[in-house]
Parts: sequence; C-alpha cells; structure tokens
Amino acid sequence: MHEMSIAQSIVELAEEQARSRHSEAVEELELEIGRLAGVELHTLDFALESAVKGSLLEHASIVRHIIDGEGMCTGCGQTFPMETLFTPCPACGSYCVKIIKGKELRVKSIVIK
Repeated sequence: MHEMSIAQSIVELAEEQARSRHSEAVEELELEIGRLAGVELHTLDFALESAVKGSLLEHASIVRHIIDGEGMCTGCGQTFPMETLFTPCPACGSYCVKIIKGKELRVKSIVIK
C-alpha cells in the first residue's frame, strides 16, 4: 500500500515546513491529486487519517483538489478527457496520447499557526 508512504511523506514535509518557521501546528493542508496519478483516493484518505495522529497536523483541515485527467492525441491533436491512463483518442482511436493533466500529486499550500 504505497498510499501510506505517500501520506507519511506529506506529513513529514508539512511538519518540516512548520518547524522551520517555529510553528507548533499546521492549520490547513491543501493537496492536488490527479485521477491519473496512480493513487487510490479512499486509501490515501485513510492513510492520511492514520499518519496525522500525534503529528503537527493532527487537528489540521486537509483540503483535497481532485484533478480530472486530460490528454492530447499526438496524431490528430484532439484534446479530450481521460478516465484511465490508456484512454484512446475519441477522434482517431490512437493510443499515442500525451497526458496534459491528471497525474499531479502535490502539496499546494500549508497554513501554519
């Protein structure tokens, strides 16, 4: 379950930032998670609940922005929504697709006390 290691890394990063600014708590953590990032969202939520216990994020609000997948066909140039990594171009059927968005997995902001 790599979601647990992702959750732990997120908590470590936020705590590091809070401590470097001499803060004792994180108020809010804002995440961007793409639907094509290879992360099971429910599992990450569960892992985050566990990872924040006893940390500076224990009482933090965690805001998640889910980013839908979008691709562009390298053959015909069509831009289209992607539900999976292997969604073919709806215009020409090609699987030669460049992912434009949806693979994000990042901490967008951290609000500390």
